[in-house]
Amino acid sequence: MAKVKMKTNRSAKKRFKVTAKGKIKRWKSGGAHYNTKKPSDRKRRLRKATYVKENMVDHVKDLLRVG
Repeated sequence: MAKVKMKTNRSAKKRFKVTAKGKIKRWKSGGAHYNTKKPSDRKRRLRKATYVKENMVDHVKDLLRVG
């Protein structure tokens, strides 16, 4: 039996969510402040979540310790 457990990256755990089908969901950046000069349609787009791109999925799964 292993003496040391692998720890999940805590900051990644707060930023990403694994869906039922195994995709990784993320929220868009840039919508927290300095919003007065951004157009309404851009702010509306920033409210919606999206998925992690295919070239980054393996990296994020390593951080989350997902099989």
